[in-house]
Order: sequence, then C-alpha cells, then structure tokens
Amino acid sequence: MRTQVAIIGAGPSGLLLGQLLHKAGIANVILERQSGDYVLGRIRAGVLEQITMDLLTAAGVDQRARAEGLPHDGIELLFKGQRHRIDLLGLSGGKRVTVYGQTEVTRDLMEARAAAGLQTVYEAKDVALHDFDGASPSVSWTQNGERRTLQCDFIAGCDGYHGISRQSVPAGAVTEYEKVYPFGWLGILADVPPVSHELIYANTERGFALCSQRSATRSRYYVQCSLDEKVEHWSDEAFWAELRSRLDPEAADKLVTGPSLEKSIAPLRSFVAEPMRFGRLFLAGDAAHIVPPTGAKGLNLAASDVGYLWHALREFYADKSTSGIDHYSATCLRRVWKAERFSWWFTSLMHKFPDTGAFGQKIQEAELDYLVKSHAASTALAENYVGLPAAW
Repeated sequence: MRTQVAIIGAGPSGLLLGQLLHKAGIANVILERQSGDYVLGRIRAGVLEQITMDLLTAAGVDQRARAEGLPHDGIELLFKGQRHRIDLLGLSGGKRVTVYGQTEVTRDLMEARAAAGLQTVYEAKDVALHDFDGASPSVSWTQNGERRTLQCDFIAGCDGYHGISRQSVPAGAVTEYEKVYPFGWLGILADVPPVSHELIYANTERGFALCSQRSATRSRYYVQCSLDEKVEHWSDEAFWAELRSRLDPEAADKLVTGPSLEKSIAPLRSFVAEPMRFGRLFLAGDAAHIVPPTGAKGLNLAASDVGYLWHALREFYADKSTSGIDHYSATCLRRVWKAERFSWWFTSLMHKFPDTGAFGQKIQEAELDYLVKSHAASTALAENYVGLPAAW
C-alpha cells in the first residue's frame, strides 16, 4: 500500500487532518488501534474556539456543529458565594466559543470520511513507524494475523499521549516538560438541563467546581477531588450534594439532578514535548502536549496543530516549498506554550491547593476580585479563553 500522508490515530485531530488533506487533494490513510465504537465512546469536553469552528468549516463538517452547538458569549466566575460574568464577546472584540461535544465532532468527521470513501484502518495492532528520518517513511501493523505495510511521504502522529508516535522518537531527540497537579476532577454526565446557560467556574473553600453542558438537556458537571478518591465510592447522590455545596444559593436552588450517564475521575497535568517534528514525522495534539481542562484548550490546541500541518503539507505539494514543514514545530509551540501558560494560571487561580491553606484561599479571592473589576485583567482572560489568533 502507498499514500501521501499516513495518519496515526482516528481521534478528532487525526480525522480533522484527514478531511482537510482530502479537501486539498492530498491522499491519506488513517490507522487506529481501537475500534470505531471505542473511539466514539470516549467522553471528552466540547468548548470550541472560533479557530476550531473555522477548521471544521474548511473541512466541510461544520453543519451540525453550527445548527446544534451552543454559542457562548460569556462565562461566570463564582467566588465568595457570588457570580461575576466575564463578557467574552465584548472584551475579545467579537469572538465567542461554541459548546459542542467532542464526541459529536468525532462522529461528524467519521461520517464525512466514510461518505468520501476514504480509508481508515481500525483495530490496527502493533503499529510501528519506520525510516521517518529519511525520504521514504513507512508504517506497519498487524490486522487479522497478517503484517501489513503502508509506504508514505509523511507520518502525522495524532495518537495521543500514550500513542506510538512520540514513543518512536529516539529518547535523546525529544525534551519533555511536565507539571502534575495534586488533585483531579470528578465528572458526571447526566440528562438534566444545565443550571446556567453559560459555564460557571467556582472557587470555593471546599474546592473547585465547574458547571457546563453538552446541550439544552444534557449537562456535564465537575468537582475537584483528591487523587486518592475512587469513582466507585461516589454515588450520584453524594456527587450532587457536593456540587450543590460549592454553588451560590441561586444556582444551588436551580440545580436539577438525575442519574449519571457517565462518571469518572481525571487527573490534571501539564505536558509539552519539544520539538514536534522529527524528519518526516509530525506530532499533533495530545501526542505532543497536554493541558489541564480548566482553560478548555486541549481539543483546540490539537485543532490548531492540525491547521498548521494542513497548511504546511498543502504548501509542500502545491508549491514544492518546505517552509511550512520546516517551521511547523516552532510555530505550533509558540501557541502551545501560551495556552499552557493560560491553563496553568487559570487552574492555579480556581483550585484549592493542599499546601497553601487559608492564606492561599484569600490570595485567590483577592486576585479574582481584581480580575472581575479590572477591565484590563478581564480582557486578558477573555482573549485567552476564546483563543489567541493562529498565524496560518
């Protein structure tokens, strides 16, 4: 088999890259170690920046996101028992975010790929990357007991933090930066109406909480928890009681509870691997970087990586120029580190840290009070939250 670009991973970043390359007339094959049903079963966040929405439009898969997604022009910060609205639209010069579940983004991209007759190999086992430091890379895998090989011009590693792409890079060629946070998020998904039409980020003496939604009838809620917690120790009733205790009286009264559709605990960490290009192998999304979910940057950073790579490969094939390819890593990392900084700052501001005590809580409350009353500080938050511009 031969193609122009081999894409490792059929999550949203790999599927989006495949669709964009297809629109540009660049042949590609996607290899995924899991089944399609497994990929669709992963529950992830869904706050999309304008850049991500624009890339979905370029890929021709934005129709349902625009029809069913929930445009958000602001967020609310809750501290000391009161909510304060940040006007994202007004402070950022007319930008907003769209709430549309990552699972739905993945579904739309899968359906578009199938409709276009493009090849995706699911349940590809023992994937191995070869010769990406030369001019003739290839990928091999096992399927139905048979070893297969795909020759290609380039390899795009969109297979996540635990994927084979970054693991295939020689240890001395990559530098990793990591911060692990001393807490996690206990999250619940339920078919109940959201407590507010905009996201509520809560800083309380009991810990952080987040009220978000997937639709007008499906909500996603989180509470900060210890890393020692076990999800099976949390009944639905215990979760709802804890969430209510972290909300202001109005939100607590409006909170509608119900049985959970999904419940999980996610640890928080920041991670960056540099560089993001190794010869003809490019890392994108979680394969190269992880952000804590506080700033809603994970999927959006993956999408911007894909946007840069799409432009670079299109330039290579259309103009015979390697400029975009040569600058891919540096260009991505400038945006990645700004998003890492914002996610770290917002996480540090909103969560209860075990080693800072009552003093730390008072400092957070003072900064939050300054943030909501300072036009400059509120503008900085809004600009980062809706997404910094991408230099295509």
